Amino acid sequence: MDRFDRIFELNRILQSARHPVPRRRLQEELECSRATVKRIIEDMRLYLNAPIVYDRERNGYRYDQSEGAMYELPGLWFNASELHALLSVQQLLEDVQPGLLDPHLKPLQRRIDDLLRLQHAGSEGLAGRIRILQMAARSAGGCFQAVAGALAQRRRLKLVYFTRADATHSERQISPQRLVYYRDNWYLDAWCHLRNGLRTFALDAVGDARQLDTEAQEISQLDLDAHHAASYGIFAGAPLQVAVLRFDARRARWVAKERWHRDQEGRFLDDGRYELRVPYSNALELIMDVLKYGPDVEVLGPAELREAVADRLKAAMCLYQVPTSD
Repeated sequence: MDRFDRIFELNRILQSARHPVPRRRLQEELECSRATVKRIIEDMRLYLNAPIVYDRERNGYRYDQSEGAMYELPGLWFNASELHALLSVQQLLEDVQPGLLDPHLKPLQRRIDDLLRLQHAGSEGLAGRIRILQMAARSAGGCFQAVAGALAQRRRLKLVYFTRADATHSERQISPQRLVYYRDNWYLDAWCHLRNGLRTFALDAVGDARQLDTEAQEISQLDLDAHHAASYGIFAGAPLQVAVLRFDARRARWVAKERWHRDQEGRFLDDGRYELRVPYSNALELIMDVLKYGPDVEVLGPAELREAVADRLKAAMCLYQVPTSD
């Protein structure tokens, strides 16, 4: 019997009992220790607002029904992050191709299905009523296992990498540090021995990967975080500049609630517009995200970022110019 089963069973016991239930009986029926009983009771009080009280005179636990209403477990008691995690894992497991881990993954998938069914979300079930949509996801390519294997065994990789910006291929020797799943795509943070620095590689752009016998160069987690979390976007680095963006009053209601970066600064202006300051190193991803807001945002600075966005908008306008007739 696991934690969820014990919560449901404890609820059943307390609802059906005419008198306070001693802790020893709860231990026997829930098949757990005294400490676990206490922890389950505290979890129900804290997370599920269960009015469980201890009756000292009768030496047992009961539901406080002083207001006359019978307590029921809430219909949904996952929080947003827990629900997202369960549904994401469920969806990923459904897409897994058959392999050596099948005997281990199938029970995990069934357990997640059971947890979701416990929510009593109607005949269709909770999983059928919530969708997690992946947008612009690219295949991780055929080198995922080689990359993950080298990462786990702390070995260097020799790979052929396609750089989209200039459509060139290059051979690299890298020390893999960590895999990152970002915006529905897989990336690898690694020390690049060709460039002698930390780089991020899109796995779908890896054409070939071969594990070497050489041990990987180790980079501390603190250094990785300092490099990859300091600036905006996946292609990070030490922040070189701060983008100043001003959103119109209508768009401000959404942007003010968004987190673009851990060190961002935002403020509402007197006229209802919203000013957002974001540190960045590589402007590529930032420019793409700014462009999607069209006329609802203006880049105030730096000047080169403003010019880059303006140039992209001008290029786009050239595609839509309608010739005038004489």
